[in-house]
Amino acid sequence: MTHTRTTRLERGRSALGPALELVHTGQAPTRAVLTAELGVTRATAGAVAGELEALGLITVDAHPTAPVGSQGRPSHRLSVDPDGPVALAAQVHADGYRAALVGLGGNLVATAPGCGTVDADPAQVISEVVRTGAGLLRESGRRCVGAGLAVPSAVAEPEGTALNPLHLAWQAGAPVRDTFRACLAEAGVTHPDGSPVTGFAANDLNVAALAEHRHGAGRGARHLLVVGTGHHGVGGALVLDGRLHTGSSGLAMEVGHLTVDPGGRPCHCGSRGCLDVETDPAALLAAAGREAGPGTSLLAQAEELVRTAYATDARVREATGALIDRLGLGLAGLVNILNPDRIVLAGLHRALVEADGERLRGVVADRSLWGRSGSVPVLPSALEHNSLVGAAELAWQPVLDDPIGVLGG
Repeated sequence: MTHTRTTRLERGRSALGPALELVHTGQAPTRAVLTAELGVTRATAGAVAGELEALGLITVDAHPTAPVGSQGRPSHRLSVDPDGPVALAAQVHADGYRAALVGLGGNLVATAPGCGTVDADPAQVISEVVRTGAGLLRESGRRCVGAGLAVPSAVAEPEGTALNPLHLAWQAGAPVRDTFRACLAEAGVTHPDGSPVTGFAANDLNVAALAEHRHGAGRGARHLLVVGTGHHGVGGALVLDGRLHTGSSGLAMEVGHLTVDPGGRPCHCGSRGCLDVETDPAALLAAAGREAGPGTSLLAQAEELVRTAYATDARVREATGALIDRLGLGLAGLVNILNPDRIVLAGLHRALVEADGERLRGVVADRSLWGRSGSVPVLPSALEHNSLVGAAELAWQPVLDDPIGVLGG
């Protein structure tokens, strides 16, 4: 019996990563589904699930049940282990930072907001957010598999440098990935055996798109376009067949610098009327004649304005409509070039599609060739902290690729 089980497990070792990803993304809620998705025998699927459970990554329901109304054989339910390991996720934006612990399945275990201002020295703020995350780890007592950092800048690969942190006072080319890794080591964020965890860094919209594709409104899309506002500016990302399209060196999809109003506001890039300055929170507040107040971020203030005053305040409605039209114009151009099968809007853009999705979808359809021939779904993002969840996905990816290699046998 022992020899038979070992043989099945060895046969299924190569399936551990794909199996874990299926559970992680909610595509294999039962062992029967896992068996079908992997194309293996029931015995091999059982051995694979048992190994993942032994690693503390998933749980297997000991009492199989059949779906209501089903005539099929009962199957064991699979889910991520709620007490399993976590990734440390960190996000830096123009109004501060936030740290979080994120488990498999994109589950937020703990979060902690940080300062309201960002130091001009990247090492200072990255050190602060890492220390905050390290504190969450100590309080949780959880095992850490790795760490991910989301920043409002394109991150060049393989160097790991922030090339255009336009909305931070950082110098272009700041070595954010190396700095992040040094801060993790200094804060004592390690594996249980004392070895250093690996730190990753990427653009905040890129990782948000990855999170939405795996756990949110983009789940099931093959060619997913995500566009959104951060606290300042606009970013975009493209997920193709489950993988981020980052270009030859990590700099693809700088959609914020598409011109949507040739006579519009001056942009930081030197042009005028870019999405970056025509459809972000600052643009909405200015168009609505509202001054930014203290205490909360521009993003939070702009979202609240749309949600509470769009239906009752004519000036807010006019300003929101203007942003919707400019955003729709930019999206139409992207649809013509990229032909996505779904668009997900994040940040303030989520509030715009929630306020008047019909108007936005109409602009996209009228201005794009593909929109006229067949509608492209335009949806609000589903995850509240998608950049944090996405930063954690960077850290979870090595585990998804090779659970035994990262976590041990």
